[in-house]
Amino acid sequence: MYSLAVTNGTLADEQVSQLVHEALADSTLDGKRILLLIPDGTRTAPIPQMFRLLHQELGDRVAALDFLIALGTHNPMSQEQINRLVGVTPQEREITFKKVQIFNHLWNKPDTFISCGVISADEIADISGGMLHQAVEVRVNRLVIEYDLIIICGPVFPHEVVGFSGGNKYFFPGISGQEVINLSHWLGALITCYEIIGTRGITPVRRLINRAASLIPTPKLCLAMVVAPKTNQLAGLYIDKPESAWEAAANLSAKVHIKYVDKPFKQVLSVMPQMYDDIWTAAKGMYKLEPVVADGGELIIYAPHITEFSYTHGEILAEVGYHVRDYFLKQWDRFQAYPGGVLAHSTHLKGMGTFDPIKGEQARIHVTLATGISPERCAVHNLNYRDPATIQPTEWSNRENEGILLVPKAGEILYRLNS
Repeated sequence: MYSLAVTNGTLADEQVSQLVHEALADSTLDGKRILLLIPDGTRTAPIPQMFRLLHQELGDRVAALDFLIALGTHNPMSQEQINRLVGVTPQEREITFKKVQIFNHLWNKPDTFISCGVISADEIADISGGMLHQAVEVRVNRLVIEYDLIIICGPVFPHEVVGFSGGNKYFFPGISGQEVINLSHWLGALITCYEIIGTRGITPVRRLINRAASLIPTPKLCLAMVVAPKTNQLAGLYIDKPESAWEAAANLSAKVHIKYVDKPFKQVLSVMPQMYDDIWTAAKGMYKLEPVVADGGELIIYAPHITEFSYTHGEILAEVGYHVRDYFLKQWDRFQAYPGGVLAHSTHLKGMGTFDPIKGEQARIHVTLATGISPERCAVHNLNYRDPATIQPTEWSNRENEGILLVPKAGEILYRLNS
């Protein structure tokens, strides 16, 4: 493994450049067709820096150096957004990087995918500890078999479904079909976000993702990045096979991306940056803060710029709303036909709680949206509303002694109780 890391501060650009140079110096890469998997704009990472470094090291040596944006089921990026993502001008795209192709993962088109096989129901039962018993077809973007090497280049953060993001997650859900997306996300929901987020090691969901990735025949390499908090610079970079690079990065992420507090808060204001453009993505402001909201407390997602629950799954969310896990499990005949990925998002945002057919649904905390979504739509989706104009985030700062927490750029740092 090629690696550099610091627990305080950031790596110098020269250090990152030298590490990438050493890791990719192998002459067996010459003449190969290489596909890079990168995140979209909803992740903080120095993608412009890595884009230029990878082109510098490989552009003149390989037969093809192309990029595939691992969208999962997020919206495709426009050319302007792609240029901003990789840090180039339109003129540079046409001249300096004219041989480089950058693809969106077109997840909503059936001909995007090939099948790599099936994981049996018995194996899924083993992976999930008996929580699920169903076979799953492993479909993935067909581009993976059109290249000689796949390089994953993405950051690692605490994650609500799998424990820590990154690694083979760039295949599933990054460029996969709905089958593994729905199964893996629902498995995470059964475990609950509260339990799995920030869990080190191979969680059941990570085990499922790694097993699915093993069915992809193309060789793989991973540049697993750990971004220093409050920056867009690297605290760590690990280059190796996806499983080992991810594991090392996750261990560092656990040190730099988890903040511990002594007691829970009765009210948390989670301020979402512009890179989250709907609740589907901005819900990370809930996932990362749920553990430090007191029982009966309130978490407010503050994002006046957001006007939609989900640009891709909005119609389904309007039907099912947001509910605790057991609301679905105890009425499974009613909900089993809905996509597991959507139900998982629903439960993750609503948080922990209980459901009884007579007493109804009891959520542990109150989730309130202070966004551009109307109070009527919030009510239909079973969420609380607050007019964002009534909130001045600066008035919420330095009030921890009152049981009030302000998180200015929520979504990536996980908060946990010391106990």
